Amino acid sequence: MTEINLFQYLDYREFLRDWFKFRKRANRRFSHRAFARRAGQRSPSTLSDVIEGRRNLTLTTTETFCKAMGLSAEEQVFFTLLVQLDQAKSSEDRNRVYERIAATRRFKEARRIEGEGFRYLSHWYYPAIRELAHCPDFRNDPAWVAKQLRPTITTAQAKKALKELIDMGLLENNDGGIKPCDGTIVTPHEVRGLAAHNYHHGNLKMAVDAIERFRPSERHFCGVTVAVPQVIIPRLKQELSDFQERMLELCNSLEEPDTCVIQLNLNFFPLSAPPEEAL
Repeated sequence: MTEINLFQYLDYREFLRDWFKFRKRANRRFSHRAFARRAGQRSPSTLSDVIEGRRNLTLTTTETFCKAMGLSAEEQVFFTLLVQLDQAKSSEDRNRVYERIAATRRFKEARRIEGEGFRYLSHWYYPAIRELAHCPDFRNDPAWVAKQLRPTITTAQAKKALKELIDMGLLENNDGGIKPCDGTIVTPHEVRGLAAHNYHHGNLKMAVDAIERFRPSERHFCGVTVAVPQVIIPRLKQELSDFQERMLELCNSLEEPDTCVIQLNLNFFPLSAPPEEAL
């Protein structure tokens, strides 16, 4: 039985209806009354009232519904956005929420690097070359590719990268040229595994070099050093993840042709020991 994919929905009531049907098929004894108990609601008709539009979800009931359905942290954020979209009071609010929903869905639908991830993410210029292939003037010429990158790489490195990107199914031959396969490729929000560590480690080293290599008009750095309570760390991570998704949506939604490749890094890190280590 196929699991219900929340990220395919724009109407949270429709999701609730399909989710309940799915649970009912999996367990005939599951009922509206059983859901109400899991959600801490007194009325057994709470779920049906919400589904049929006779009742709206509040901030509190949204949280209890998410817990009752066993949604993950990312799913809870997305479900809450759907509720906000339904209850938006103005077109401005609705557009603002929809932009976040669209960005999240775009990120979820993007291709993840898995089996070939180590080779792809361990060389900073592999993702750069693949993105460069989106540009209309891209040439299937290792020497040309090598000169386009900053910092430049050798022709041999470019030739090997082009071949391996094709072998990995990330680029494909197209009438003598080369074009990217599939859509956008992303790494997970959290750094997991050696390949992802290599990817972020390499990009941070290049970010340091970029401070001196490029003019201020070509780069942008900003940062803040601030004392925070430990409890805000998960919220900050979520805000950075949300911003990454919005940037991805912005870059992919433009009609103008791609002309250059950039590296956009989002990060924060501690400058002091956590409370348990500061004793």
